[in-house]
Amino acid sequence: MSLIFIVVFALSTSETIAIAEEQTGTANPRGAEASSLDDEMVLIPAGEFIMGSDKVDKTRSAGEFGNAKPWYLDEHPEHNVDLDAFYIDRYEVTNGQYRRFVTAEHHRPPEYWVFDGYLLSMARERLNKQDVEKIRNLVVKVFKLDIDTRPMSKEQLLDAIEKRFTYMDYLPVIEVSWEDANAYCKWAGKRLPTEEEWEKAARGKEGNEFVWGNTWTVGISNTGEELWDDGVAPVGSYQGDKSVYGVYDMAGNVSEWVSDWYQPYPHTDYQSKDFGEQYKVIRGAAWGGEGHYALKLFQRGAYRFYLDPKSHHDDLGFRCARDAT
Repeated sequence: MSLIFIVVFALSTSETIAIAEEQTGTANPRGAEASSLDDEMVLIPAGEFIMGSDKVDKTRSAGEFGNAKPWYLDEHPEHNVDLDAFYIDRYEVTNGQYRRFVTAEHHRPPEYWVFDGYLLSMARERLNKQDVEKIRNLVVKVFKLDIDTRPMSKEQLLDAIEKRFTYMDYLPVIEVSWEDANAYCKWAGKRLPTEEEWEKAARGKEGNEFVWGNTWTVGISNTGEELWDDGVAPVGSYQGDKSVYGVYDMAGNVSEWVSDWYQPYPHTDYQSKDFGEQYKVIRGAAWGGEGHYALKLFQRGAYRFYLDPKSHHDDLGFRCARDAT
């Protein structure tokens, strides 16, 4: 059966219109419309790499920043891990990629697509049929484009929206749960990376402190120093946030779900009530803005965090992996 999306936008206190209603088909999800980003995977060669760390919070400053989890301890001990070769997405999964999954699988779209207008990219034909004043209101109050719409024709307004859709296509999808991310990767013929795979792709076999090396550099990744209208930046915007294997945005933009439950590393002395099959691991720092998110500690390749797998946040996304054989 077809899925009908109905989007209701509150345009003012007195005016609410239902603008988008479109039946989505069941076209081949790997067909001609598939983004070129789908094939942008990087081969991570087989072999050992250095995982974790032996760092210690000598200043005991974790509590000063409101961080309930002690710094570094769940990264202990530094150890060697031997992995088979695997592929990992060069970029974080984007809105455009996730939209094809939503269409093909009738999967629930992220809620923010309603409020920023992106859901209308799935209903272009219906959008094109609206009168010029409704489209003008959408441009101003939903898409929030900083342009003077008063002299613009319907065609010009639709063209502005189309350019916005194209830009949004390349933003990483956010506000997806672990279940959403896992379902997407399966649909794409891939899987979520393991925590070990993610860390090797980020740090290289030598266990670099940061994805670009061992020296901290301000502004090299999207972690809040630079403001983007959407918070997130188009994938690959930060050429410095690239690992030795050529994988982008592993130190910033969005944090990323991986496949693992939050568990202790082998041979560690650290214990936590949060270990077990209750939380899924997330990796990588995010655009999160001010405060502790901007600390370089969170952009380290060894840093671990965890969330309920049903969680969804505006700075949390994912990328996929697959076996090399």
